[in-house]
Amino acid sequence: MWINHWIAVATGGSVPPGAAAGVGAQAAAPTRQPRRGAGHWNWRWLWAWPFPLAVLALWQLSAVNGWVPDQVLPPPGVVFSTFADMAASGELWSHLSISLVRVFSGFGIGLAAGLLLGAAMGLSPTVRDYVFPLFKAFSQVPVIGWLPLLMLLVGIDEALKFLLIAKAALVPVAINTCQGIQSVPNRFVEVAKVYGFTRWQMLTKVVFPAATAPIWNGVRYGLTHAWLALVVVELLASSEGVGFLIVYGRQLFQLDVVLAAVLAVGIVGLALDKVLARTESWLLRWRRPGL
Repeated sequence: MWINHWIAVATGGSVPPGAAAGVGAQAAAPTRQPRRGAGHWNWRWLWAWPFPLAVLALWQLSAVNGWVPDQVLPPPGVVFSTFADMAASGELWSHLSISLVRVFSGFGIGLAAGLLLGAAMGLSPTVRDYVFPLFKAFSQVPVIGWLPLLMLLVGIDEALKFLLIAKAALVPVAINTCQGIQSVPNRFVEVAKVYGFTRWQMLTKVVFPAATAPIWNGVRYGLTHAWLALVVVELLASSEGVGFLIVYGRQLFQLDVVLAAVLAVGIVGLALDKVLARTESWLLRWRRPGL
């Protein structure tokens, strides 16, 4: 019976009833991965620390030995002190709150447009044939390339920032959505047709669930690009926000303020990506390891 079972599995055939009974319920059940105990120590996170610690040590060594003037590269202690002072005074949080409102507003616009456009190109060959070449040409122009034109059309107020951030987010979301839908295995669709699924059921129960992982990758990339675009826009056309804080510090030659603002940009960007990564794990919790 064991031989019949493995021959049937290897050849893609069905398992004879007698062989299936001989195999038993435990063999048919999916293998569960052993869960780590509460006291298990994960050492992998240690590999992320040597390089940044080495850079920090080199930075401190440069400040101690005077390899670079303090006016050009302030010591780490000065930068961290400035960061703490700006956070305690509320100046840093004020600029960060303005930047976050801008990035989430622009990202929301780009996300909605990217999902609709990507789904249309992924589901309709006609839309893909007509729209995708123009979209690829549009996506090749960097965000900063649209800045002069949009400044003439909408000025330098919040609308300019929202549009540029939305463009930065739209491109990766649309591309990943389109590719994710196109990469859905045909056998999934064929099985759904056998069961008589309607078009709506096909989309909601087969296509979009199977394309969730690539679509969510596009969302993560879109938010990352939106955050980067925000800083670029605020560097060039803003009087508030963390990008403006960087420019303000450079104009006054306060490099500790510049580096403190750069540190804030990195921390917030990393935090946003981690939140989306945890959300992705929750959305795809139904997948078994290795699939």
